Amino acid sequence: MNKKFIYIALSILSVAFMSSCRKDLLNQNATVSPNSNTFWLTEADAVTGLMGNYNEFRPCFDRDYHFDGHGDFLKMYNTGAAPISMTVNSPSAYGNGAATLYRELYGSINTSNYVIENIRAKLLPNAVTTASRQNLEAIIGEARLLRGIAYFRLISLWGDVPYIYKIVNAPIEVDTISRSSITKVKDSIYADFTYAAEKLPNRAAAIGRAAKPAALAFRGKLQLFWGSWKKHGWPELEGFQQSAAEARTAFEGAAADFNRVITEFGLNLFRGGAPGEWGEMGKADVLPNYYYMFIPSTGNPNADGEMLMVLTHGGNATGQSEEYMRVWTGVSVGLSQNQAIPRWELADRYQSTITGDFLPKMTQLNPSTNPAARTTPNSSVNPDSYKDRDYRMKATLLWDNEKIMGIGTTETTGFVAFRYKTWSGNITIDGVTYPAFNDNTTNLSGLQSRKFVRNYGGQNRSSGDYNWPLMRLADVFLMYAEATNEVNGPQPAAIALVNRVRARGKLPALAASKTANATAFFDAIEQERIVELFGEGQRAFDLRRWRKLETVFGAPYGAGKWFQDSWGNNWERFFFNADELVYQRCYIYQIPEAERVRNSNLTQNKPWR
Repeated sequence: MNKKFIYIALSILSVAFMSSCRKDLLNQNATVSPNSNTFWLTEADAVTGLMGNYNEFRPCFDRDYHFDGHGDFLKMYNTGAAPISMTVNSPSAYGNGAATLYRELYGSINTSNYVIENIRAKLLPNAVTTASRQNLEAIIGEARLLRGIAYFRLISLWGDVPYIYKIVNAPIEVDTISRSSITKVKDSIYADFTYAAEKLPNRAAAIGRAAKPAALAFRGKLQLFWGSWKKHGWPELEGFQQSAAEARTAFEGAAADFNRVITEFGLNLFRGGAPGEWGEMGKADVLPNYYYMFIPSTGNPNADGEMLMVLTHGGNATGQSEEYMRVWTGVSVGLSQNQAIPRWELADRYQSTITGDFLPKMTQLNPSTNPAARTTPNSSVNPDSYKDRDYRMKATLLWDNEKIMGIGTTETTGFVAFRYKTWSGNITIDGVTYPAFNDNTTNLSGLQSRKFVRNYGGQNRSSGDYNWPLMRLADVFLMYAEATNEVNGPQPAAIALVNRVRARGKLPALAASKTANATAFFDAIEQERIVELFGEGQRAFDLRRWRKLETVFGAPYGAGKWFQDSWGNNWERFFFNADELVYQRCYIYQIPEAERVRNSNLTQNKPWR
């Protein structure tokens, strides 16, 4: 049976699978199973098996930016490539669009189980030295970390899910399995993360492999989410009970794990957290440090230790390349397709480098009807309105008259200038003429992306070697601040960490009013998560665990939320006159009906019955 149609990956790892670079192998039937007489005999075999595990795990997470399309600051036009493929990318209708991801996560889990069981049964009993045993246990730790992360994603989206801890060889083995309670699965995830934290080395064996800091960070994140669910409740998950006491315990555990990551391993933010240089308005030859963290030639993959865990890609001619540039920019840059568009509302989230606070909202003016729009103070199409703002804005976005390096198929072509609704021809700025940035007319917000977009040639739009950040130190700083704030309110150490994240945007330290109480400090943390983690797949999970969909999009049966462009035009509206069921179906996903047809013991989540 083809693995595409069953949620447990029945394809047993083959040597060909583990060494191949073909991108479509994840959807192939296995034709060769490793023979125990010739495989699973050496530590090298264990490493090869683990690499197969990473290969199965990677495509379940390396397009996580699609989840930002379910939030309030990114528009996603495409549904993604398998297995992350989402039926829709709307903020208000997505809970039934991830059946393929559900199946593929279990495929990754089955692969982890395969590695774990074979090492335990065939290699560990024959380990003759302490070093050999420790190495094999560390490999098991990595496989358990990958299994735990996959289950963490499953419970975050579907709540109660089947828990499978051993190799599945045939469909009948899982065709009658029931869903386990989220508490039981959470405890098993915690055990996996704990084993990994105990067995993994302090430093990863290679880029793309996990080490102890990643295991601790994910264990902390699991507890942070559990604390959020226990604090705010999850009424859509039948039987789930709120508990202030359990929430507090979880937040305390999360803070302890994050603190270890921060203090025990000598880690630091990219380039020491320094903001770098803004350069000049409208130019792109010099950009802030935050930009360089997200391009392979300068920051990614190790980013001076900030990247605690990344998902690697091979680049040209490997069959394991990534397509981030194709997604994140337009035709003028590598013939890309402009599938991810920052929403206009993001621009006003970038604070003043002078005051450290929000600036007055920009006035959205249409230059075709208002000739003075490009010179009117605080106008959305006046480039001066973007001066003296958080350096991460320059590293993340393009606005009118900003430039970006043009790329042909693989070669650089010189700078092109972005101007909203100017799809072709030339643009003259300060007496210099530039080709207009061509975004294929898909941009309806007035902004474009710079983050994730290479500024050098040599690779085409689909053959990049970028390594997707699955866990970053800046995220750990912010999660630590959130966890400690939940327990004891604003604490000096947590405030200092948030200020370190802000410093990379050349923002001053938080004003006293921003740390006066737990509510104010939470708002400051949320603000940093919005601008620091934009496009990295975090926002939708934050909104759901904080129960903030109604805060962002309006209450049921209300006017919903319009998204506009830089000219003041209404673009898209979500949750208009939506009833409670629409919101409920965003808070918990639908168990795929195809799985329930095959397995009558799989119950359905309450909002989808």
